[in-house]
Amino acid sequence: MMSALWFSALEFQPGLVLVLAAGLDRLVGDPWGWPHPVQVIGWAISRASKGVLCLKLPPLVERGLGVILGLGVIVGSGLAGWSIMRLAQGLHPAVGLGIEVILLASCFAGRSLRRAAEDVLMPLEVGDLSRARERLALYVGRDTATLNEAEIRRAVLETVSENATDGVLAPLFYALVGALLPVGSVPVALAYKAASTLDSMVGYREAPYTYVGWFSARLEDGLTWLPCRLTVLTIALLSGRPRHVLRLCRRDAPADPSPNAGWSECAYAAALGVQMGGQNTYRGQVKEKPLLGDAVVPITGDRILAALALTRRAALLWLALGVTLLALRAWLQLRSTSVI
Repeated sequence: MMSALWFSALEFQPGLVLVLAAGLDRLVGDPWGWPHPVQVIGWAISRASKGVLCLKLPPLVERGLGVILGLGVIVGSGLAGWSIMRLAQGLHPAVGLGIEVILLASCFAGRSLRRAAEDVLMPLEVGDLSRARERLALYVGRDTATLNEAEIRRAVLETVSENATDGVLAPLFYALVGALLPVGSVPVALAYKAASTLDSMVGYREAPYTYVGWFSARLEDGLTWLPCRLTVLTIALLSGRPRHVLRLCRRDAPADPSPNAGWSECAYAAALGVQMGGQNTYRGQVKEKPLLGDAVVPITGDRILAALALTRRAALLWLALGVTLLALRAWLQLRSTSVI
């Protein structure tokens, strides 16, 4: 009987890791100045991509090396996570559990996303536009020096709604997938995090990353496609007006050049009754993004906080469903063990 219970506890450990990691991200997040796996991944990407670019190779060769770069970083990140877990578990089961929880929590960006939004909203609330622009520039790629208050709020909401998918819910999706596999959540979530970091660093159509980053950009789009659609469905359900949200997404999201960002942003815009998109400036070049949603109400600080609350509720719903499934699997394993 005791051996059966111990076996069941081991079977449910992936669920425990998920819950503890989500709680750690909620309570602590990513403290400034602390080492972070993404920093290591980013360092590896930077060194490798600069090494390729300095060779001045033909486009076809750069594309091939881009594939090697992308796969190497993604597979290497997953293997590194698995190796660290195995080493920690060899020291002591409690050490292994703690390391696994910390590594998985580092893949989630819920608290960091909220902190970034509040970092910009706080000076905005007291009318300090200059300070708000400076802080916004730390989190977005667009030029912020001349943005007015409404444009700053739109930039914050677009960042919150886009990163809800690739920063919070997509990593959670892959952590849940990993929990159902023998390797566990950490290697799979870290591999996805590596793909997302590759896309943010080298996944550009513009030079010098046109060829070396094409594979990373397309792979990240593919990996994010399913969790993004699940995010849209979840936000639609949580909004209480699923048909309305899905109708606006089908109407507006396909116009966005990104196969995922437009859908994520549009789901939040429709759920909140605001409109995103429009004119943005990147390094002095003006770009028009498609309008997403209907401007029923203006974008305010309360709307941004409501978007963050939607993300939190969506993550809790996914987590609850995933842990329930893991508990059911553990129960079935316990029953089969008892019968034997």
